[in-house]
Amino acid sequence: MRLAELTTLRVGGLAQRVVTATTTDELVDAVREVDDADEPLLLVAGGSNLLVGDAPVPGTVVRVATTGIAVESADSCGGANVRVAAGESWDALVVRAVAEGWIGVEALSGIPGSVGATPVQNVGAYGQEVADTIASVRVWDRLGQQVVTVANADCRFGYRTSAFKADSRYVVLDVLFQLRLGTLSEPVRYAALATGLGVDVGTRVPLDVAREAVLAQRRRRGMVLDDADHDTWSAGSFFTNPVLHDAAFAALPGDPPSWPAAGGVKTSAAWLIEHSGFARGYGLPGPASLSTKHTLAVTNRGTATASDVLAIARDVRDGVQATFGVTLEPEPTLVGCSL
Repeated sequence: MRLAELTTLRVGGLAQRVVTATTTDELVDAVREVDDADEPLLLVAGGSNLLVGDAPVPGTVVRVATTGIAVESADSCGGANVRVAAGESWDALVVRAVAEGWIGVEALSGIPGSVGATPVQNVGAYGQEVADTIASVRVWDRLGQQVVTVANADCRFGYRTSAFKADSRYVVLDVLFQLRLGTLSEPVRYAALATGLGVDVGTRVPLDVAREAVLAQRRRRGMVLDDADHDTWSAGSFFTNPVLHDAAFAALPGDPPSWPAAGGVKTSAAWLIEHSGFARGYGLPGPASLSTKHTLAVTNRGTATASDVLAIARDVRDGVQATFGVTLEPEPTLVGCSL
């Protein structure tokens, strides 16, 4: 099996061996077997945040296909405590949350991938992050050979990062979410979303209304998976928004967007890309290009290889560096290749 079949970018070389784990026990056993054999391990679930190189992939690919959404408790004081298997579809969980009146993930609608990947990246969009609702993460500790429960405070969540992203020691088994109960969303924090809803920033709206508004925003940007739309053949946003020291941000020409962030000021990668001369669709009619809907996504136009995708990403990274002196960092995990 080629990794191109398991990733939303639809690129990637032939896997030497693929094992599918449908239960938590199977997942732990598969990882232990690979580790005991001292072989390379690649975990794949939704494949929405992976860029895999074109060469054959050594070792074992473990497909995380575990399922299960269990409500451990639900009351007006403590909210809903919901344990979700790592292999569950993230957006399926959001659909369930909206239907059940679980508040806190509605702005994360339409994000592809699995639940197990969300704490690794601290997935976020439109003013919400999973760190806001995760109570704990249950992991397999490959070094200690045991199951460990990691409390939110020990996950070291940051902007698109966590303790799990920096260290392959831990394999996410399931995630415990703590969600408030009600019919109205969290306050709308994102200006474009508020505009689309016709409300002021800070307003709460019905959960289903919030979800549909988020999906509409994402579809306009080519960020909702659609087999017929090559703009969605991507890994989502390819670059993270850079966080700059105050002086470095102040030195940027023009009027770039800014948000407060730990360690300085966060600015828009899309703004930097566009103001470095890269328009939507940059790279067309080649096999890979920037999305025609959003400059943050590098897309496969149908026949691209990983090398084609990387070539576009390098052009953009180097162009932003030359124009602004800012080095953009990739958001997807790169396997068997480098930028």
